Amino acid sequence: MTGKKDNDVDFDHNPKIKCQFKSKIIIGKNLRGMGYVCSKLTLKDVEKASKEYLKIIRCRKLNPQVKRQIIQRTVENIHNYFNKGYLEYRKSVTEAGDFAAIEWEGQGSVIKDVTGRKFIDFLGGYGIYNMGIRHPKIVESVQFQLNRMPLNSQELLEPLRGGLAQLLGELAPGDLQQCFFINNGTDAIEGAMKLARLATGRKGFISTLGGFHGKSMGALSLMGKAEYRTPFEPLLDNVHFVPFGDIQALEDELRKLKTVGASIAAFVAEPIQGEAGARVPPENYFPKVRQLCSEYGILFIADEVQTGMGRTGKIFAVEHWNVVPDILCLGKSLGGGVIPLSAFIASKKLWRKLEENPFVHSSTFGGNALACAAGIAAVNVMIEERLPDQAAVKGAYLIKKLRPLQDRYRKYWLSVHGKGLLMGMDFVDDATGYEIAAGLFKRGILVAGTMLSSKTIRIEPALNISYKYLDLFVEKLEETLKHIEKYGLHRNHKN
Repeated sequence: MTGKKDNDVDFDHNPKIKCQFKSKIIIGKNLRGMGYVCSKLTLKDVEKASKEYLKIIRCRKLNPQVKRQIIQRTVENIHNYFNKGYLEYRKSVTEAGDFAAIEWEGQGSVIKDVTGRKFIDFLGGYGIYNMGIRHPKIVESVQFQLNRMPLNSQELLEPLRGGLAQLLGELAPGDLQQCFFINNGTDAIEGAMKLARLATGRKGFISTLGGFHGKSMGALSLMGKAEYRTPFEPLLDNVHFVPFGDIQALEDELRKLKTVGASIAAFVAEPIQGEAGARVPPENYFPKVRQLCSEYGILFIADEVQTGMGRTGKIFAVEHWNVVPDILCLGKSLGGGVIPLSAFIASKKLWRKLEENPFVHSSTFGGNALACAAGIAAVNVMIEERLPDQAAVKGAYLIKKLRPLQDRYRKYWLSVHGKGLLMGMDFVDDATGYEIAAGLFKRGILVAGTMLSSKTIRIEPALNISYKYLDLFVEKLEETLKHIEKYGLHRNHKN
């Protein structure tokens, strides 16, 4: 570049909109009641704005003024163009002090915001960072493929799609072998539901209370919480719910549905309920699930979108119980935290219906070259670095450290549970859960509640996280609990 240096971005004139703010720099406490006077931009203004964003992308170093202006513009853009509701819920805004925390860069288990503040990542992007942030081998694999061919022509055969299918087909339990690639876990569930209907000729499903399988219309029909379902009803009919982990309830439901002649294609469940708070079923649950599904002639779909790729101490969580589902769904960390990627996997027998017309279920971007390059590297890293073993050992280490702390603060903290490095900490109510998450955020530890339980704090760091960071997490959690013990649940107290 010539002329101005990269960090000399012209933000003095806000090219977004012709807007007026009540304050020059937007901070957490000033978000409510922000006043805007907006008008549409000309095409020339949009072009200018795009050039400035490209300058930001290319910047290696930003001066303080530009950092502040990026913060202001980000909050402004989210309010005007994305969803202003996010600004009320994000600790990056409400708990970040004078300037909202704007995600800027990350490596391994550390995230930095645009001002340079560091956060140790114990959230893992809700499960995408099993291999850590920007794992060098995965990034390099994607960069090489980007320089060769980023997406697919759709007509020629794709070598990386075939290669990743082989790797997953060999790793998958039992006779699961055939793979279909897509972009996110929700779509993997949708594909699995379609395959189940196609293979069985039946339409209905049984899901679990507290289950979370995505938010598209089909996957949402399996959602085990009314808050997300009700606004979009009617959803798919002939969907039934049973308590998670209760094998008698499942057997009773299957018997009842058979009696009334209901047409059920599959039972769908997470091996460990992630969004419900890392809920682990009784040891005999899934072996009996497998037995009942076979007995009643329905398929078992295992949603391993969050639990797969080593997260729970096994490559696939169903391996804890030596169970082989009929269809297995993967997502989140399958793309190595670099490219979105998901898959559903089934046996050759089930796959025959898809082979009759391979375009009956297809995707423009599913299994694209960049995603498969990331997936192949992610599989390699998982095996080479023994990530499932690391998850098992480090999860046990962390539980051992947390249990005495939980005993000392039983007034606030009910339990800690999970498998591997998919763990949940249950607090007495939503307010306490939020206070814990906010207190950790202020101390440089990134955690959050779950989609279905604000009183449960998830622990879901990279599987190769260091013991130093595990110890630091326990230290900062204890500081937060001591602060609550001293001041109570009053977020206006300074930490």
